[in-house]
Amino acid sequence: MGHDHEGQRVSRRRLIAGVSSLGLGSLLAACGQDAPAATTSTGATVSPTATTTTTAKDVTALFAEANTCTLTATTTQGPYYFDADKVRSDIREDRKGTRLRLMFKVQDSESCKPLGNAVVEIWHCDAAGLYSGAESLSTGGGGRPSGNPPTGAPPNGGPPTGAPTGETSAMDLTPTDDKRYLRGAQVTNSDGIVEFTTVWPGWYRGRTVHIHAMVHFSNARVLTTQVMFDEALNTKVFTQSPYATHTGRDTFNDGDSIYKDSMLLKVTEEDDGYLGVIVFAADSDKDGK
Repeated sequence: MGHDHEGQRVSRRRLIAGVSSLGLGSLLAACGQDAPAATTSTGATVSPTATTTTTAKDVTALFAEANTCTLTATTTQGPYYFDADKVRSDIREDRKGTRLRLMFKVQDSESCKPLGNAVVEIWHCDAAGLYSGAESLSTGGGGRPSGNPPTGAPPNGGPPTGAPTGETSAMDLTPTDDKRYLRGAQVTNSDGIVEFTTVWPGWYRGRTVHIHAMVHFSNARVLTTQVMFDEALNTKVFTQSPYATHTGRDTFNDGDSIYKDSMLLKVTEEDDGYLGVIVFAADSDKDGK
């Protein structure tokens, strides 16, 4: 594994029995090319590789037009990222909302080959615009949380120099509560694919509807990005409970400072919700290509 200090995600929390409680730091340590499995504190060996509920034929079709091999755009990680230590595919916990299944395919941006044993983390707000671990800070605004000023931020709480409008902090957050909903990590299988079950994200002032994603490979952060949704679908979902009670949305895709067309998920309806897919082309050797 590499020794990129910026990218290291080493959790020192005590492990509890069971794959769902395997810490992210331990998972990363287990995901080198020569380490396909991890061991919990009770000695049980678990394979961290993701599985999907979709057949190989269906997966190929899903990703056929879900982006290209062009290097995925890097964005700010936003003010509400931290290592939630939650390795799981279903990240809903008690959050209500429209069911959303997500499939991400991670590939190398130069060779276009799938990246197996890459760790994909996602996190997003709930229907009311709140982030777990930061409920008292994420009360509908998109600026940096108090107590976590980014380097270069002016003392009056404005954004740091050069930071995008809407989400300004590039530092990892120190959680202010013990909730961990709508946060989780999975490891890509040999096809570079992970799958999550969550709910359609809500919104907060200054940002369009989005999900944050981070890819780790060889113990380094090789991609930090965001994914967005077609506005017609956002409108449709937000007429339903529990979203309908959160009114006054002020920022849409065409007015968002981070949005790019390449960040749009390919979304289709399924069962009682939606399926969103996208390809992440990551700079796995961090050479800028």
